[in-house]
Amino acid sequence: MPASTIQQDPLPRLLVSVRDPAEAEAARLAGADLIDAKDPERGALGALDEDVVREIVARVSGGAATSAVADPAAGSVAALARTGVDWVKVGLRPAEIRDAAMLADRVAAAPGRLIAVLFAEDGPAAPHVPALAAAGFAGAMIDTAGKTGARLPDLAAPSDLSAFTSACRANGLMSGLAGSLRVIDIPGLCAHRPDYLGFRGGLCRDFDRRNGIDPLRVAEALRALRPSRQDAA
Repeated sequence: MPASTIQQDPLPRLLVSVRDPAEAEAARLAGADLIDAKDPERGALGALDEDVVREIVARVSGGAATSAVADPAAGSVAALARTGVDWVKVGLRPAEIRDAAMLADRVAAAPGRLIAVLFAEDGPAAPHVPALAAAGFAGAMIDTAGKTGARLPDLAAPSDLSAFTSACRANGLMSGLAGSLRVIDIPGLCAHRPDYLGFRGGLCRDFDRRNGIDPLRVAEALRALRPSRQDAA
């Protein structure tokens, strides 16, 4: 699904992180807009095996857009790009963002399809957006590095989140907000006008990110997003 198609839809959209093809299909059928492949047992940015990602892409073909988490090495970025995902996500810390050569290396491995994942624990993300845009990233999102219960709204001030999404719009990048989110967080985060809100544990059974995706919770999240989508439309 090309970026131009995605960005024409009402905002924000629902990203659901899945660990296998069965979860991917369940999330897609429940209405998720973007299926994000990652291993929840390995923290915020645990990469799945490329064959699993390829099967996830095949399972949701013609439905939701797809993304996948890459290990830091550029070789992993290139390998995941070859699976057919629409977007490849790579985590970046502030020191890495200041390394223009490293950023160029990552972008070259997945031109026009690389999404930077920044961490709420590292402070305000907006100042990093121009460097990401200059390097050729397609988008950026904020997540939480730790998965011990602290949610994005606990770690990032509303003004910082608004500054981040505004900087992304000004620099032509897609934006996303994630980090141990629950459905109750949707109304407040929608005010910042991100392109995507990302979920894993908040849509799993018993709110445990190690359990499977609950389609009923996906549907609940989409109902919570509906008023914001109608306003955007």
